[in-house]
Amino acid sequence: MMTKNQINEREQLELLTIDQLVPEEYLVRKLEAAIDFSFIYSLKETIERVLRMRKKCMGCYG
Repeated sequence: MMTKNQINEREQLELLTIDQLVPEEYLVRKLEAAIDFSFIYSLKETIERVLRMRKKCMGCYG
């Protein structure tokens, strides 16, 4: 038979963030601090624009 304490222990919830799980000395953290990745967003927009143009153009030949 379960006691009240055992039932409460099963219902506990622990919230963790990625920052809490990844050690400070982890290589990816060091890379993120050293490299500015903001260029990726403009590159992504350019690629998406080209793909939309290509899709629209492919519709002209079908």
